[in-house]
Amino acid sequence: MGIRKRLLVLVVVALVATLPSFAKRGDGSGLGFEPKANAVKQVEAAVSKAGNKRILLEVGGAWCSWCHKLEAFLGENSEVREALAAGFVVVKINVSPENENVEFMSNYPEVRGYPHLFVLDSDGSFLHSQETGALEVGETYDPARWLEFIQEWGGGS
Repeated sequence: MGIRKRLLVLVVVALVATLPSFAKRGDGSGLGFEPKANAVKQVEAAVSKAGNKRILLEVGGAWCSWCHKLEAFLGENSEVREALAAGFVVVKINVSPENENVEFMSNYPEVRGYPHLFVLDSDGSFLHSQETGALEVGETYDPARWLEFIQEWGGGS
């Protein structure tokens, strides 16, 4: 193999190895939003795990640019991520052309933008609807606003 071909192979390998973590997975879902998932069963599983935590439904999909920004924000902000894990069982509810989850979403207030958050009590009963725009600052999310939201709505010990 010539030097040019080797160099090309190395460049391709390097590019593939450094693809962003938010890239779609092989099943097409990405970010943990599963188009084939049964949203009712997802919530039932969260209720069985909740204990003294509340349930946070993160509604969105792999197509959603702000869902990617939220994933990156949580990856970079350990204080927010840890507070979120302490207060909530997080469930990602897919809304996409593959599965709009129309029937499931009809049980909750209208969503005007994504991602959108719904807070449920540990038994699965609806408590709060949260537009994530209120948690943004510039082109990302605000750690202080997230911590306030978690403190107000989270469960945990």
